[in-house]
Amino acid sequence: MTLRHLCASVLLLATASALAAPDAAALKEILQKNNCLACHAVNAPVVGPSYRDVAKKYKGDAGAPDKLFSKVRNGGTGVWRQVAMPPNPGIPDDDLHAVIAWILAGAPEH
Repeated sequence: MTLRHLCASVLLLATASALAAPDAAALKEILQKNNCLACHAVNAPVVGPSYRDVAKKYKGDAGAPDKLFSKVRNGGTGVWRQVAMPPNPGIPDDDLHAVIAWILAGAPEH
């Protein structure tokens, strides 16, 4: 691979990441619209774990995006105490991927 191809690839990936990442207002709207904030908060557990606790648990786990996508989409128990995560089949895939990426980035507050 030439240096020119490498630079072009890096630029393309950086641009795609920037375009795919929703801003803070869009993320907040996704979380509110789908009732995520009824059970989760950024820094402290509510009914379910905090977003930052989830980020810590899955830090360095290459399979984390797929695991979290499945857990949010299909629901389940046994990962965080005895409280079940309800299934969320109505969240659009793009929104769910954006939220998961934000969580795994440490749930930064903008």
